[in-house]
Amino acid sequence: MHQLTVLSYFVWDPMREIIKGIQPPVWYSVLFAAGFIFGYQIMVYIFKKEGKNPLNVDTLSVHMIVATIVGARLGHLIFYEPERFLADPLVFFRTWEGGLASHGAAICIPIALYLYSNYVVKVVKPRPWPLKFIKQKREGQSYLWIIDRIVITVALAGAFIRFGNFVNSEIIGKPSESDYGVVFGRVAEEALEKAPLGIESAEASKGSTTERRAPGIVPVDLRLVFENRQLSEAQARKIIEDDVRLILLGNQSVQEHYAQPNEPLDYEINIVDRKVEAIVHTWGIARYPAQLYESATCVLLFLILLGIWFKWKSKTPEGLLFGIFLIWIFGLRWFHELFKENQVPFENDMTYNMGQLLSIPLVLVGVIMLIRVIVLSKKS
Repeated sequence: MHQLTVLSYFVWDPMREIIKGIQPPVWYSVLFAAGFIFGYQIMVYIFKKEGKNPLNVDTLSVHMIVATIVGARLGHLIFYEPERFLADPLVFFRTWEGGLASHGAAICIPIALYLYSNYVVKVVKPRPWPLKFIKQKREGQSYLWIIDRIVITVALAGAFIRFGNFVNSEIIGKPSESDYGVVFGRVAEEALEKAPLGIESAEASKGSTTERRAPGIVPVDLRLVFENRQLSEAQARKIIEDDVRLILLGNQSVQEHYAQPNEPLDYEINIVDRKVEAIVHTWGIARYPAQLYESATCVLLFLILLGIWFKWKSKTPEGLLFGIFLIWIFGLRWFHELFKENQVPFENDMTYNMGQLLSIPLVLVGVIMLIRVIVLSKKS
């Protein structure tokens, strides 16, 4: 038996929804939207500082929002679930089923920004419809000028989105196989609360014991509160020993985060405020907080890009920020994937997973952009 310390793993179990019992909005949605809200304010500031019309940011934001959502959704379906998408194209609209890929957004956003830089929308009077797209370059807003500045906000949005993934307990890291990491406790809580067992609430926390069974398998306590005040202690014991044990042992999602041994549960029963409460002593799987790794590197990139812009503003070499962004984000994405579980089963048979392979061309584009900057700076 190995001894654990207070600095070892931690149990992460926030509610997905902001207000318990009210599904929308969920934290992920709020954090996703926050990326655009803060990005909008930053772009307005940049436009004003460089003497551009800040009203253009409204049009730019529409292009960005549509490109991000459509691109990320298509990217996931094409790269990760092509057979499902071909069999049922309407799955594209069922976004509540999950599935967004940053590589898809990385492809669609430059296309949307090209349209923004080179086309304007005109309303044909007296009717507001149909709209006409007229080829017209935006004065003082070249394609590279706008994409250099938009990547500053995209880096910040990436930090919000990855933290949203962390709150949602999704895009999880691999088991750390050590005392250090995070146990995503909310998965078992949701399974127990949704099951017809009469459990009013379930809450996971760090286990009270300082021992563990194996590297990366750490103690977790599940506090269960039964809603039926008439429930007897004997009835509660039967629910725990049969149904709760079955969920911990047989629920596939729960098994990704818990390692309950195939043996009788270790638990305690208490009566608090005339309600039956139980503390189930089980075991969790410590995982790398891969979402936080990506979120932190996005924050650092945001500060670097913003710092470069503050230094040069309108004199920033065109393509410099874009090149740094691509190399940083997708170069580190290759590294981050080493700590993440594969998103779909077919990746298990690949030497490099889809996230790594899709990052290669984007890193190469970033290198080309920086070479271009260097060559042009030497000529000038």
